[in-house]
Amino acid sequence: MTTLRLIEMKREGKKIAMLTSYDYTTAQITDQAGMDVILVGDSASNVMAGNWTTLPMSVDQMIYHAKSVVRATKRALVVCDMPFGSYQVNEGEAVANAIRIMKETHCDALKLEGGVEILPAVKKILDAGIPVCGHLGLTPQAINKFGTYAVRAREEAEAQKLVSDAKALEEVGCFAVVLEKVPAKLAAQVAQDLKIPVIGIGAGGGCDGQVLVIDDMLGKTQGFSPKFLRRYADLNRIMTDAIGRYIEDVKSCDFPNEKEQY
Repeated sequence: MTTLRLIEMKREGKKIAMLTSYDYTTAQITDQAGMDVILVGDSASNVMAGNWTTLPMSVDQMIYHAKSVVRATKRALVVCDMPFGSYQVNEGEAVANAIRIMKETHCDALKLEGGVEILPAVKKILDAGIPVCGHLGLTPQAINKFGTYAVRAREEAEAQKLVSDAKALEEVGCFAVVLEKVPAKLAAQVAQDLKIPVIGIGAGGGCDGQVLVIDDMLGKTQGFSPKFLRRYADLNRIMTDAIGRYIEDVKSCDFPNEKEQY
């Protein structure tokens, strides 16, 4: 998969499937299943490190996760999030961090949150030959500014800004845009207006593709059930049951048995 192929898929009317992964084993399974895009999201801050927000993630931590994912991936396009603080200070620092992430991880592209406010950094990174995916709507790195994880762009002014931001990201050269938690009608309009793919998460079926956090859709996480989340498995229950049986077998001296020892 390449950034060009994703744009071709949009032209052909083929939907794009994207999931997050943060480690070698999960990425290997995800890739072998036929995933189009694997996102090494800064959501690792939440699901891997137990933080409340994505803000604590560092460039070093993102590089660690992305390197692990890239080693496992043979088919999917691997996109890595640039973490909070790595591209907001100035364009020089943004492109330096972007180049470092690309060189050390061998990932295929980077994702940045924001619209016209970060265009200088986006342009500088693109000028360095690095593909960029935009991210609009609910941008988790700005959660302290929003003060809530509620749906964004319900009001006309914010909706108009989102549309203009999406067009600006396309015009500067982004290969795709993620829209998070925005009204389905608005997301469908943006997808129709842009030539590049629009990937939705909580943005309705009118987008060109969908992305979810893998730990959420597999049911490993608990207590997080937004309207847009569909759970495809209940790994929390399955793993809890398996671990419980292992504990029982160890304590009862059933494991290991004669066939399970040398």
